[in-house]
Amino acid sequence: MSVLTPNHQYPTPNPRTVGVAVDNLVFSYPQQQPILRGISFTVNQGERVALLGPTGSGKSTLLENLIGLKSPNSGQIWIQGTRLEPATLPQVRRQIGFSFQDASDQLFMPTILEDITFGPRNYGAKPAAAAEKAHKLLAEFGLETYANRSAHELSGGQKRLAALAAILALEPSVLILDEPTTGLDPGWRRHLAKVLSKLPVRVLLIASHDLNWIGKTTDRALVLAGGEIQADAPTRELLRDGSVLEQYGLPLDY
Repeated sequence: MSVLTPNHQYPTPNPRTVGVAVDNLVFSYPQQQPILRGISFTVNQGERVALLGPTGSGKSTLLENLIGLKSPNSGQIWIQGTRLEPATLPQVRRQIGFSFQDASDQLFMPTILEDITFGPRNYGAKPAAAAEKAHKLLAEFGLETYANRSAHELSGGQKRLAALAAILALEPSVLILDEPTTGLDPGWRRHLAKVLSKLPVRVLLIASHDLNWIGKTTDRALVLAGGEIQADAPTRELLRDGSVLEQYGLPLDY
């Protein structure tokens, strides 16, 4: 594992090779001890990376820092070579697709079709073009018959895919998913894995407790525990090391 020291001067990442870069990121809530303590890592273009860690380790907090929902106390974040700061936040967010733990948080329009067309139309796409893109995504995800239904009529797995379709309609280069298999039965977990394997995104970062599933969908894994990145290894190699998983509260057999 390679961890950058606090005094390391991180060069501006090359967007041709590095999709996400984090340098010595520290985050704490007011009057509390830091949740994230000097986090440093890079995700290269083409990588599919898992973010693992026990409940309360700060995975969601880290992801929310990456997309600008939270601001670090110190440290730097680059997305596709652009440093994340207030002036660049709209530009950076345009490149990121982010899926919350609860898919219902991202489905708010009267119908699924309107949910998927909302983003492109908000960015100036013509209604016909936005609808054409939405129907293609619905077909790819096996949801075409649900286009004119509301999110309340969909199963948990269908909601997850519909929310993902709404994200992909914006054609992000970086896709970040927070616990995407929560509430999904085995069939929907398998279907989601197949969908992700075909996505045309440059970077995929997934926070998850679902170790067996993550072993099928990512190539590299980071372990976040104690506010720091404790391990950085090929996913399958890490999953074969039961002692490391146990050490950081990630037993594979539960």
